[in-house]
Amino acid sequence: MKTRITGPTVGELMSIEPVTIADTETVAEAERLMIDREVTGLPVVDRVGRLIGVLSQTDIVRAHASGQSLANWPGLAVRHLMTAPALTIRLDETLLTAARMMEQYHVHRLVVVAPDGEHAIGVISTTDLVRALVEILEELDDH
Repeated sequence: MKTRITGPTVGELMSIEPVTIADTETVAEAERLMIDREVTGLPVVDRVGRLIGVLSQTDIVRAHASGQSLANWPGLAVRHLMTAPALTIRLDETLLTAARMMEQYHVHRLVVVAPDGEHAIGVISTTDLVRALVEILEELDDH
């Protein structure tokens, strides 16, 4: 018989009020924001706050590795490097669904969207999933 473990939902574990950046901001500003806020990715929004993509440290590293120095493009906008569309997930989804999506698409975070599907309300990352796994395994070990 297979034991089914139910755990918290995406909404219960996500980081709320994600740090976002406008698509018109510079990549240099995005780098500063990531360092200052200690995040590795930023949901990218348009002028009315709709989610349109994600800019990650990986996107920036790829740009540097391509041989094109970002210093040569001082006004390079976030929209030119972001990954679009953003991979999203709903609040009520399971952590298993989130983990499967991250594995399938080889990403480290998913943007949690409001019911309208257009506005970022949180982020769930691989770090959040590992933290939840540790808690579940500790609970099983206690039994």
